[in-house]
Amino acid sequence: MTQARCSQISLSDTCYYHLVSRCIRRAFLCGDDEYTNKNYEHRRQWMVDRIRFLTSVFAIEVAAYAVMSNHYHLVVYVNEQEANSWSDEEVCRRWLQLYANKPLVERWLSGEAKTSAEKAAALEIIEKWRGRLSDISWLMRSLNEYIARKANKEDNCQGRFWEGRFKSQALLDEKALLACMAYVDLNPIRAKMASTVQKSEYTSAYERAHDKASKQDNPSTLPFKVKPLLGFIGNEHQDQPYGIVFSLVDYFELVEATGKAIREDKRGYIDENAYPLLQQLGFSGDDWIDLAQHFGKKYHRAVGSLAELSLYAQHMGKKWIAGQREQEAIFH
Repeated sequence: MTQARCSQISLSDTCYYHLVSRCIRRAFLCGDDEYTNKNYEHRRQWMVDRIRFLTSVFAIEVAAYAVMSNHYHLVVYVNEQEANSWSDEEVCRRWLQLYANKPLVERWLSGEAKTSAEKAAALEIIEKWRGRLSDISWLMRSLNEYIARKANKEDNCQGRFWEGRFKSQALLDEKALLACMAYVDLNPIRAKMASTVQKSEYTSAYERAHDKASKQDNPSTLPFKVKPLLGFIGNEHQDQPYGIVFSLVDYFELVEATGKAIREDKRGYIDENAYPLLQQLGFSGDDWIDLAQHFGKKYHRAVGSLAELSLYAQHMGKKWIAGQREQEAIFH
């Protein structure tokens, strides 16, 4: 039996999650549809702009993304501390960028709520909004509903555009995070849509390499700062509240080499001794190539060491997590 996505999120175990959403049946998100001879390439920018807007509204940041022809990937960081730091008025400003106001909250904002019961009820609603603004399910709902409506309007049709649910993987440690980010950034190369990472448009690697962020239509109208991608902080993590604890240069070097190794016309091989990140995390070259090609399909629900998986299962009320044996040899 399938589970609600909220029952698979444990922020006490990790703030990093890999999310995947796929179009239903023959629905086409982006690119060229050979069946209808239609081009949907412009929808990639819809996706990137909406992702950037939503993660600026939510207390959630993007570590990696890839927009493909009929699905997309996100690696996100849930910053619950940021949401808790917002004032009640700030929560309202953010929530009202997406959804309509409640009459009771509107009265509270305008100072018309006089009784303590009214004020308490308004604040209860605001606290619910605060929780939703750091909730992965609400982020995905706000993204998928917006894109579905826009695509259906363009296609002059009605009905479901996405599969019923998005997939979620908990990334329980730095090794899992790095492998998942590389897997996501290498999607266009595996799909033969690009020959190198430098040419893999509409991915986080391309955005980082070319310093090309998505363009908002009216960024000045937002009552808050538009967020960039989650930063690489390398060895400076002791002085930083959060971030990806690797060197961006080392990451690019490894991902570019991996992209060349998994191309169809080359025999895949990575020398682990040649790349600082593999040495730092204890990955063998063969294991790394396997992860870069099969991470999303090979592992489910959660990825990490056996100890981390056991703790995650305990917090989720389960006896074990599927795939523990396969992960034990790599994520030790």
